Amino acid sequence: MKQEDIVKRLSEVPIFKELSAEELDPIVKIAQTRFYKHKMYIFMQDDRLDRVFFIHSGKIKIYKTDQSGKEQLISVLEPGEMFPHAGFFRKGNFPAHAEVMEDANLIVIPIDKFEEILLTYPELCIKLFKVLGEKIVDLQGRLEAQVLHNTYEQIILLLIRLCESNAERIGDGFKLTTQFTNRELANMIGTSRETVSRTINHVKKKDFVIQDEDGFYLINREALQNEVFY
Repeated sequence: MKQEDIVKRLSEVPIFKELSAEELDPIVKIAQTRFYKHKMYIFMQDDRLDRVFFIHSGKIKIYKTDQSGKEQLISVLEPGEMFPHAGFFRKGNFPAHAEVMEDANLIVIPIDKFEEILLTYPELCIKLFKVLGEKIVDLQGRLEAQVLHNTYEQIILLLIRLCESNAERIGDGFKLTTQFTNRELANMIGTSRETVSRTINHVKKKDFVIQDEDGFYLINREALQNEVFY
């Protein structure tokens, strides 16, 4: 990967979006690049957390396993995203598994070297904290969805959220760029596969969600928002 590709990719990542080219330069200098093939693990749950990753190309599945081996899908990450999200400011171990879904080129930043940069350029901290504050607002929204909405509404809100994180705009709607099974969707909000299946079938009958010939969901986000908020 060329250095200009690293600069372009990191400058587009939300956590660095407030940084000037000069402020980003020392971060680019400590960045490494890695290629991972399909099905490879980037790290395992409870491995020592010592680096943070940025996706240049490919897709990464983030999931946890409990003591019985049951998987809980957290998210599917696409180009431009960072993981783990709190990596720079968290000590200990990786909180989940990261598995490659599609061959991936990643940018890797060692946490110890990044901390040295923050000590050298403390003004970066203010800009980074501003972006992290936006992340906290997003997480608060997800928590409120679980507390204030019934299971049907939580599933609708999940589909709306996927329009932002795992979709591309097609005309007046959105097409998911990842195929999620009903079980995976259920795991993301802690409900049953059957409940998700009933909800998906319900919104399909209303033509709010359509499945194309390749199995990808086409979503009318505005209609789903009206379903929850009106």
